[in-house]
Amino acid sequence: MTKKAMATIVSIGMLIGMLRAAHANSLVTNGGFELTTKGSGQMGFNTDATGWTTTGYNFIFAPGTADTTGATGQYGGLTLWGPGTGSNNGLPKTSPTGGNFVAADGAFQTAPITQTINGLIIGKSYTVGFDWAAAQQSGFNGDTTDQWVVALGTETHSTSVVNNVSHAFSGWQHQNLNYVATSGSEVLSFLANGTPTGVPPFAVLDGVSLEQTPEPTAMVALFAGMIGLMLFVRRRSHTKKSIA
Repeated sequence: MTKKAMATIVSIGMLIGMLRAAHANSLVTNGGFELTTKGSGQMGFNTDATGWTTTGYNFIFAPGTADTTGATGQYGGLTLWGPGTGSNNGLPKTSPTGGNFVAADGAFQTAPITQTINGLIIGKSYTVGFDWAAAQQSGFNGDTTDQWVVALGTETHSTSVVNNVSHAFSGWQHQNLNYVATSGSEVLSFLANGTPTGVPPFAVLDGVSLEQTPEPTAMVALFAGMIGLMLFVRRRSHTKKSIA
């Protein structure tokens, strides 16, 4: 490997480190739902996710279980449509973060998944980020719709509504929603909203984060530093070539 290639790799690594540092201050506990009391199951019934509470018909699935072994709830076992339940809809074995994920019925015994967030600064802007998708409980037929209604304190925003055909999986997508803190401690909540009843629409969720939105000046400084680093590496490479 040439010195120029090595320098480029090092610079890329440094840039990645800068970006990670800029997004490594999430105030959410257990945003990937990896810490549980039992693993797969119904939240608040036979399993819990550390930091989160709910009274709704909301489930945690371990990797590879959503369309295979499923999860047990108050009304018995539950699975989602996927390759393991006879639908070649592209449901992957894992979520984007590679671990557990939440699946919430949006039309039956709905109640939000909540967590109290501390350490907020009144008047500052915060970004709630998460991965989500639309799915359907296996064993049922019919087109469905899904969305998440997300609140931080009294401020509420919603994702777009996803129209999901019978037995389908929409595919994971990332969402960012912006809020302004009105208190140092506020409740973050995710409420699944789906239609129709009787053909269970399930909204799935993972990778939840909440970070203070970078000030414009901070973003300018970050990108200026990135550009400066790249120019430095290029200039150094050209200098060495000229000397040679």
